[in-house]
Amino acid sequence: MTVVSDPAVPGTAASKPDQDLDAIVARHQRGVWRYLRVLGAEPDLADDLLQDTFVVALRRGLQDRGPAATFVFLRATARHLFCKSRRRRRASRDVDEADRCWQQDCGDTDGEGWFAALHACCERLPERSRRLLDGAYGDGRSHAELAREVGLTVEGVKTALRRLRASLRECIERRSTR
Repeated sequence: MTVVSDPAVPGTAASKPDQDLDAIVARHQRGVWRYLRVLGAEPDLADDLLQDTFVVALRRGLQDRGPAATFVFLRATARHLFCKSRRRRRASRDVDEADRCWQQDCGDTDGEGWFAALHACCERLPERSRRLLDGAYGDGRSHAELAREVGLTVEGVKTALRRLRASLRECIERRSTR
């Protein structure tokens, strides 16, 4: 979103609504983008939908009603726009499940605490486990490719990834309760 005015430059003082919207964007853009990625949006689509979400907010005259209430509105708007971009019944069920997971893990926050815990937990993983996670979720490689790379069977990769996800969830939950 472009800044309409710059209060540091004489003659371009920002109006209160512009400042409010700028503050809302600054506070919530990372969380909305993360939420869209959790729903399943590819990075480019998440970028587009993020902008569309704030355009809707601008058109509706969104005012900052506190971080939680504002984020709830932005999240609902982003979810609607993502579902509209997908128009598939199965995608809707996937979005519902992703939204439920976000609510459970992040609530009405931008997810910063959850992502920080995930990062810390991943840092503690053995090298082979990190390679599996990076290959499967970062690079999108198939189970067969990963099996050849790390010396496991395809079923071994599936089992290892299932155990890694469970281990990461436990680690994140432990860090979240501190």
